[in-house]
Amino acid sequence: MIKRPFLTNLILIGIVIALVIIPLILHNDAEFQGSDDRAEEAILEIVPEYEPWIDPLWEPPSAEVESFLFALQAAIGAGVIFYWFGYMKGKRKIEKVA
Repeated sequence: MIKRPFLTNLILIGIVIALVIIPLILHNDAEFQGSDDRAEEAILEIVPEYEPWIDPLWEPPSAEVESFLFALQAAIGAGVIFYWFGYMKGKRKIEKVA
């Protein structure tokens, strides 16, 4: 059996692009809201006089900045985790050779 990594990668890239674009086409009027906002709305419906215990130290200037910071945090976390996996795999490989 001949392996065709280029074709496989091309198909996988197409699937990823479809998974991103199809929901945007089907739900183009959807409002994306964070869970914190939804929780606050639900609490205010139940208890209208509720006031939060703590205010944020810094409020991002826009939703895009907030989303970027969240994605950056996730990327840094993933980088640390996968660096550790690679380090441990390399360490085992060196121990196996020695």
